[in-house]
Formats: sequence, structure tokens, C-alpha cells
Amino acid sequence: MNTLTFPVLRQLADGQFHSGETLATQFGVTRATIWNAVKHAESLGVEVFSVRGRGYKLPKPIAWLDQDMVLKTIGAEREWFHVEVLDEVASTNTYLMQAAAKGAPHVSCAVAHIQTGGRGRRGRTWVSHLGASLTFSLLWRFDCGAAALSGLSLAIGVALMRALNELEIKTAKLKWPNDVLVDGKKLAGILIDLQGDLDGPSAAVIGVGINIDLPKQVLEGIDQPAIDLQHASHLELNQSVLLGTVLKHLAEVLRNFEQHGFMGVRDEWLSHHAYHNQSVRMLMPDGRNVEGVVTGIAEDGILLVETALGLQRFSAGEISLRSIN
Repeated sequence: MNTLTFPVLRQLADGQFHSGETLATQFGVTRATIWNAVKHAESLGVEVFSVRGRGYKLPKPIAWLDQDMVLKTIGAEREWFHVEVLDEVASTNTYLMQAAAKGAPHVSCAVAHIQTGGRGRRGRTWVSHLGASLTFSLLWRFDCGAAALSGLSLAIGVALMRALNELEIKTAKLKWPNDVLVDGKKLAGILIDLQGDLDGPSAAVIGVGINIDLPKQVLEGIDQPAIDLQHASHLELNQSVLLGTVLKHLAEVLRNFEQHGFMGVRDEWLSHHAYHNQSVRMLMPDGRNVEGVVTGIAEDGILLVETALGLQRFSAGEISLRSIN
């Protein structure tokens, strides 16, 4: 890791040209050191324009994550939260899981400007780009055991929908068990890691990734149809405000989940379900395809599908769900 990379990127955040000589003088280093910092940024997927005689610039200005703005947006309950902003990390979930094992406090949040090894469901990689996506994880400690947390990822989806609706993004839908779609394309995903005993106290590290304004070539390179908030809403959304809004609704939903489980938000989840009463195809872990019509969600978050064999229950596992329509 180059310790000068992010200080240099912060100077370039205005989207204007900055000469290598000026940057070198500012940081008290050589122009070659600045060049190395820029090259490291490019290795992280950051596009930096370099023009002889003018210097370096980013394609567009970047609003960096601001901890104070995040907490202000959360509002009255901000005192609950322990928000840590990281420049670069392999995975916010892995980082927070390690911190949880060492006693990190309840309602800790780790958010990264760049995530180099983000994980998605079913072994996928979550694409993360500076200023173009929001990737964070939230630690929530439960008195109950992990066995009582069925349907948690679906409840998190409800919190995301509430946050998006507050931000005037009305076209999003939920895909079982842990995706947010717009026009059938993936806008956001959820990945939950659990610690603790089945019966005793447990902890959930809730990872969320939201596409904000990904470059066209990045969107097209993702291994499934994807969309970002810029294309979904055409609104200019500040990352810090987005994060604070999501965290506020996550706390509300999680407190409800502690009392009522998934049943507390099941009807709300169904109201946003992209495939409710639609024909779907499920790719099973053993390679089989199962087709049917989605009829609902059970109280434990199990998907209910009317198939040729009758009404069947499907748990998340490694199932891949697709619409037939």
C-alpha cells in the first residue's frame, strides 16, 4: 500500500488538473514519488488522466465520505453508531468480522472508499470503485442465537427500500433473498456473515454494496445485468447522505427484527417483491432447474413456489433465481 496515494487523490478530488511539480512540493517529495502514488491508484481501478505539461486529474470531482455528515444524517440515534471510514480494505465484512471477534462494540460500521476484495453471494466478487459505489458493513449483536436469525437478509432489504424511497428513488424492487433491482438490473446487494452459537448470543456483520455512478465499461463488465443510482434516478446523491440514510433505517428495522423476526416486515417485503406471483426458474446447487410460480414468503424467509410437484419451500443456500418472463 502506498501511503501517499489517498492524500494525492484527495488533492485531485476537485476534478481539476494538478501538476506533478506542485503536488511534489506540497507533499515534500519528488515528482517520481507522486507518479508512483498515481500508478498505485490506477492499480486500484481509479482512472487518472495524465497530460504532459498539465499534470493529473480525475474524470470528475469526488465527494469523499464524511463521518460527521454520515452521523448528522442518521439523526437522533447517531450516538449508537461507531462509524469508521477506511480508504482501502480488502473486504469490509472480513474487516468487521475480525473486529467483532476482538470485541468491537454493537452497531459498529466500517465503510470503505475502495474495497479490493469485496465478496458477493455464491462466490461472486462485488465491484467497488472510488466515488462510484458505496460499500459498508454493520455489526449488530443479538441476544438470541444464530438459529433465530432466519430471514435477516430479507429484513435488511426492507431497510434499503425505505432508505431509497426517502431519497426519492421509487422504482427499486426486491429480489429474494438479498438483491435490490431496478428494471430487472442489480442496484444493490446484501451479504451477511454470522458469529456465535446457534442458541447463545450471536453477532451479524451485514455487508451492503450499492452502485452509485459506475463507469459504463465497469457496468458492462459485471457478470450480471447491473445498474447504478445515477442511471436509475438521475439524482446527484452524496455518498455520506446515502450511507447515513441507510444506517438510520437499518437500525429501525433491526430493532423491529429483534422483537418480531422477519414476520414484522414480511408484508412490507412482499409489497416490493419483483417476482411475486411470477414464473421463475431456480438453478439448484446440483445443477437442476426447477420452474414454478412464486406464491409468497414464509415467516422464516423461505421462498414459496408452486411447482409441478406442488407447493415447495426453498431456502437461500446456493440457489440462483431468475424470472422466466
